[in-house]
Order: sequence, then structure tokens, then C-alpha cells
Amino acid sequence: MAEKLLEVKNATKVFRIGSMLRGKRLVAVDDVSFDIEAKKPVILSIVGESGCGKSTLCRMILRLYRPEMGDILLSGRSIYNKQEYDPTQFRLDVQPIFQNPYESFSARKTVDTYLYNTAVRLGIAKNRREAEELMDESLKSVGMSLAVVKGKYPTQFSGGELQRVSIARALITRPKLIVADEPVSAVDASVKMNIVNLFKELKDKYNVSFIYVTHDLSTAYYISDYIATLYRGCLIEYGPAKEVMDAPAHPYTELLVNAVPVVGVKWDEEMVMPDTEEKEYSITHCKFAPRCPYATDECRAQRPELRDMGSSRKVMCFHPIVQARTAEVG
Repeated sequence: MAEKLLEVKNATKVFRIGSMLRGKRLVAVDDVSFDIEAKKPVILSIVGESGCGKSTLCRMILRLYRPEMGDILLSGRSIYNKQEYDPTQFRLDVQPIFQNPYESFSARKTVDTYLYNTAVRLGIAKNRREAEELMDESLKSVGMSLAVVKGKYPTQFSGGELQRVSIARALITRPKLIVADEPVSAVDASVKMNIVNLFKELKDKYNVSFIYVTHDLSTAYYISDYIATLYRGCLIEYGPAKEVMDAPAHPYTELLVNAVPVVGVKWDEEMVMPDTEEKEYSITHCKFAPRCPYATDECRAQRPELRDMGSSRKVMCFHPIVQARTAEVG
């Protein structure tokens, strides 16, 4: 059995909206399972419209949220089991990159301070000289340098430059996994592809896997090895990026692909339906059935399981589109 870098096992996260007595339960992440193998670095894109649970899932992987049910393992060890979890090793192995780089740095501190503290406090560098050598190497890998960055404050950088500093900071620990939550949504379109290309380069250079959360399905197709589609907290499709994008198996993925014909076009505002959104989270049968053009009585009666379709592909659907197409051809 192949060694796993990351294993998400039946992870579920529930939030309560409103008061304790009259509030409602919202299952933000609903029984999600997937894994990333350790033998070869990959980029896994997690896609879906606003409110589908992408960021919540990332925060569970980063230990910012604790799942109500299920578990998450890193290199075979549970990150929520006190006997197995090593906080220092976890911070070395897993690093985050967040959406807005300006929120990751205080306006009152120079940005090189953050890189230095990461190198020293985690025991990677023994002194300032070693720390600065490591800082400079990491910055140069993202097209910058310590000479350019040193002594400057966040407001002295553009959004794209500051996001590169965030990436350099993440690389200092030589992590096994980088969780990038909407890392290009706050930067200019002209800078977006530069950062996306950077992820592809760093994956191989540093042997690091990425979880890339995005609204932009076209960039996900461009850089991803695998794509996971979330809908109302459920993982409804997973597989090799090219296969998922070229021949979606789930009607929702098909809808997303058809809605984003060009690079850089976002579809979350057009896709969200506020009048049905809250109700769909609590549905006990297929959550996409109310919006699915292919839904049958079976879909409205029970929830499908995440079924294996071969070639690492999985889909949560009673009537996968790929099979329907094959039947029509036959």
C-alpha cells in the first residue's frame, strides 16, 4: 500500500447559526475523504462555488478548525490525536498561504521579520547569518531577494509582490505540503498567472505538494494534477484534472466547466442561489438534486455514495454523466 502524505477521513465540520435554542446547524464539510500520496508531489485543486466548504476544509487541515467527526492524518499520524501530534513537526511540514497577503503581515513590522522568526523559532537556523542565507534563498526562488525585501513594510509592496513573500516564508521550513487558500484572488489578473506558474515550478524544485483552493476553474485545470469538486460541503467528484475537466462525471462539475469558458472568469456570483442555499445544506438525499437537470426519484430519495470509477476517479452520483455518454454511444 502506497504511503500517504495526507489522509482526510470522513471529515465533518458543523457550525451553529443563530442562538443556541433557535439556531440552525450548518454542515459546512460533510463526510469528506481523500488522500495525497507521498511518493510524488502533486497539486490538488479544490473547486466549488462560494459557501461549498473549501476554506473550512483547509482550516481543518491546518488545525484551525477541529472536525466534529472523522480524522486527518499527516504521514500516517493523526493531527488531532495528542499522542501522535507533534506541533513543531507539523509547522515544519505544513505551511499556509492565505487569500489576502496584506492580512498576513502587520503594517507595523517589516516583512523580513516574519521570515526571520520562522527560520529561528522553528529551529531551522541557529543564528542570524544562517537565517538570512535561508531567507535569501527562499526569496530568490520566488523572484525576489533579501536585499530587495529587508527593512521594508507590507505597504511598500504590491499585492503580487507581497504574496510572493508569503510563498517564500512558507518555503523556509521546506514543507511537505502547502495549503493555498484562494492565493491569487486578491492580486491583479496580470500577476495571477505568474504566481500560478510559480506553484508548478516550486512543486518539483522543493518536492512539495499543494492544496490549491480557487474560484478560477481554468487556472485549476492549468496547474493541477488532480481536482476535487465540493458542493454544499460534500466531495462530489475527484480525479485527474484533465479527465475531470474534459469529461465531467457529475452534473455540477459539468455546470462549472460550462460556466467558465475562459481563463480568469469567476463563476461564484452567477452560480449562488441564496433562496435555496440554506435548505440545500440540510438535505439528506442528493444535495444537488433540486438544481440537477438529470435528477430522478432515486436522487430525491437517498444520498449517493462516493463511487469509484477507476483511474483514480470518484463521483457522488447515481447517474454519472460519463457512463450516460458511454451508454448513448453504445
